[in-house]
Amino acid sequence: MAKDKYSSFGELYLFEKDGDDFQKQAVKRASDCLIMAPHGGKIEPGTSELAKAVAREDHSLYLFEGIRKRPHSDLHITSHKYDDQEAIQIVSEHAVVVAFHGRRDREDPTTVHVGGLDAATRDAIIEELRLEGFDAAVGYGELAGEHKNNICNRGSRSLGVQLEIPKSLRVDLLSEPKLFNKFSSAVRKAIV
Repeated sequence: MAKDKYSSFGELYLFEKDGDDFQKQAVKRASDCLIMAPHGGKIEPGTSELAKAVAREDHSLYLFEGIRKRPHSDLHITSHKYDDQEAIQIVSEHAVVVAFHGRRDREDPTTVHVGGLDAATRDAIIEELRLEGFDAAVGYGELAGEHKNNICNRGSRSLGVQLEIPKSLRVDLLSEPKLFNKFSSAVRKAIV
C-alpha cells in the first residue's frame, strides 16, 4: 500500500486548494444513515457515484473528492487518520455509517471486501450483494476496517461499514448502468 503524502487534513489543507485540487460536500438529511466517499472523485474513481446513488435524496452524504488527475496518494488520508473536522462532525451525528472505498485488483479482482465494526449491517450488505450475483466477503487485514478511529466507525454507535471495491469492478459499474443500479440498490436495500 502506498504511503499517504499527508499525515493529516491540517497538513493537506496547507498545500492543496479547495476548488482546484479537491472539493467537499456534506449534506445532512433527516436520516440516521450517512453514506460517504472519503476518497472520492479522482482519488478512488467510482466511489462518489456509488455513495450518491445509495444516499439518493433521503440519506445524509459526505464526499471528499479529488478533482485533478494526479497520483492516488496525493489526496488520500488513511481511514484511521481521517481527521477532517466536517467529516468527523457529520459522521458523529449518524447511527449507521457506510463508506465506499476503492482498492487495487491485486490477486482478487472481483470480490468486494466489506468491513467495519457494524457486523449486522456489514453482513446484510454482503448478503444483498451476493443475492444480486456480486462476489462479497468480510474484509480482512488492511481491508477489515476495524480500527476504532476509522472514519466509518466514528458514528454515534462507534460502529460502521466500509466497502472496498476492486478497480476492475468499479470500471464495470461505471460503464454498465444496469450493473451499477443493481449494485447500489443491493447496498441500499441492506441499510433501509
